[in-house]
Amino acid sequence: MFTNAVIISVIVMVVLSLVRINVIFAILIAAITAGLVSGMSVSDSVAVVVSGMGNQSNTALSYILLGIFAVMIGLSGITSILVNKMLKVIGHRKLMLVFTIAGLACLSQNVIPVHIAFIPILIPPLLSLFDRIKLDRRAVASALTFGLKAPYIMIPAGFGLIFQGIIRDEMAANGMKIALNKVTMAMLFPGAAMIVGLLIALLITYRKDRVSRDGKDDPKIADDENIPEDVFHRKEVSWGLQHWMTILAILVALGLQLYTDSLVIGALAGIIVMFVTRVVKFYQGEQVVQDGIGMMGMIAFVMLIASGYATILKETGSVQSLVDQTEGLLNGSHLLIAIVMLFVGLLITMGIGSSFGTIPVIAALYVPICMAAGFSPMATAALIGTAGALGDAGSPASDSTLGPTSGLNADGKHHHIWETCVPTFLHYNIPLFIFGIIAAVIL
Repeated sequence: MFTNAVIISVIVMVVLSLVRINVIFAILIAAITAGLVSGMSVSDSVAVVVSGMGNQSNTALSYILLGIFAVMIGLSGITSILVNKMLKVIGHRKLMLVFTIAGLACLSQNVIPVHIAFIPILIPPLLSLFDRIKLDRRAVASALTFGLKAPYIMIPAGFGLIFQGIIRDEMAANGMKIALNKVTMAMLFPGAAMIVGLLIALLITYRKDRVSRDGKDDPKIADDENIPEDVFHRKEVSWGLQHWMTILAILVALGLQLYTDSLVIGALAGIIVMFVTRVVKFYQGEQVVQDGIGMMGMIAFVMLIASGYATILKETGSVQSLVDQTEGLLNGSHLLIAIVMLFVGLLITMGIGSSFGTIPVIAALYVPICMAAGFSPMATAALIGTAGALGDAGSPASDSTLGPTSGLNADGKHHHIWETCVPTFLHYNIPLFIFGIIAAVIL
């Protein structure tokens, strides 16, 4: 089992990421490693990775367009108005600010299902404020990742309805029927784990003062050193026609996204409205495209490489091999079975980088084993959902980590692995593992 390409390549990816190798190189080397372990040549491995990159081309284009749209919204000045309002209400109250960010992030999954699109719009204007009040950006990363994950885990609406529907459908496809409301009840356990992780991160681990400068922690920085003095005394921006047009562009983008189920169409429509209404002038087009790609290009390309990595894991049969090897080991108690299955789910999700895309793979493994071991449908659903969520937080290739980093690193002072992936991995995957085991045993 420990010579399986999934396990070896995931370990390679994690180790390279932790020693600060760029995530693109880490994923690419991990993918080639998976191919070599499976008996493929380097050239064949690269060819499979490249062939699989197209699976996420729509997502990558969406992120690029969202980055451009976010830059245009910033140029309109509406984000300055938003920041000024937040400063008046929140001021130095760091906990209120970070819990507010977590709440706004939650809305992005269910009420206004834009996923990570709000991050490059909301977070960059607040970075100077974070430094001024010495708010630990790891706390903000934890809050954002919570908002991107917890709602779809617990709430059967928006992305949550899709996620829980996939669990129900894949369980039925593998011979175990369950009602959607039962899936929702089962998912309260991993949802509670996410809440516990958030509270620990915000109230205990990252509550102390911390200022990021040049990507390094420098808690002794003077209050007025290298931090703008006008953070709390920003010039008032009066509301004008361009702000109404910006609101119109946002509503058009959101409406078309929901109507067509396409982020590409929604973002492109918003960009067109911003140009047509002259909020952004045509001659500024070159600059906003460059800035937008600079903001979201990295995350878009990582998603492409991650898709190629997931493809090579599937094409080589490594995932199915891991499933078969795991089945041969599980002849023990419900507790042991739950521990082993969640560990395997963590590895698969860390490698594929998508909790939604992992569910069909995990269900094919879990359902037959759970049926043979006498697990109830609710316990099985809890295991599948928890395993899908495991690894999404902490994976270098997950949009639940790439999204927060895209906003927090807008000024180059936030490290993707050590300040987003590691904090979210520790604070969410550990509680998820524990609560998943509890759910499997008692349900």
